[in-house]
Amino acid sequence: VTEWRTYERIDADFNGHEYILVKPKKAAEGRPWVWRAEFFSAFDSVDMDLLAKGWHIAYYGISDMYGCPEAVELMKGFFDFITKEYDLSEKADIFGFSRGGLYSVNYTAKYPEDISVLYLDAPVLDIRSWPAGLGIGAGAPTEWDECKNCFGLTDVKSIVEFKDNPLDKVDILLENNIPVVLCAGDSDEVVPYVENGEIFDSLYRQKNGDILTVVKPGCNHHPHSI
Repeated sequence: VTEWRTYERIDADFNGHEYILVKPKKAAEGRPWVWRAEFFSAFDSVDMDLLAKGWHIAYYGISDMYGCPEAVELMKGFFDFITKEYDLSEKADIFGFSRGGLYSVNYTAKYPEDISVLYLDAPVLDIRSWPAGLGIGAGAPTEWDECKNCFGLTDVKSIVEFKDNPLDKVDILLENNIPVVLCAGDSDEVVPYVENGEIFDSLYRQKNGDILTVVKPGCNHHPHSI
């Protein structure tokens, strides 16, 4: 146990992966918590506000798995563990920052009963956009090799016909009435908004989904948050 920005912080291991839990000074009623799917402490203005209001902040480190099915099952194990171990709410608000969008949406689509709100911030919602860079973004070759291995993508046909992207899960989210907050910059050169968040927002609105979208004019991939 250590101190992090005046709050108690626990660093430990679950199933071979690091996890972090930051405790508020006094837990809010129902012991709500925010699950950072990626990049603990980065652009964390929302996290800090919620800590001050009595929310716990959790992070589970599986950065190199790109929200693949194996990652989602590891996340489920962590969710079941942390809610019991620390007596947290049986629903989390899950934060998907950048590649965290892959984890957040894929998890929510598989286990919607575990999630109260899906918050997406400059999210990756199509691996062909990032890390593949098959659209207007530059891509990330090293990460793309990792990602292909995680999803078992071995040839062009498997990549073109890939149907396990977050953008393929919108109907499942809608069927389960998952509220979404989406924040992104319209000038994102890393994870282009037009290939990711804009498509998601359009699909959600077409079917009257509950979504709040904030588009930041002139903003690139960073900074995140509002």
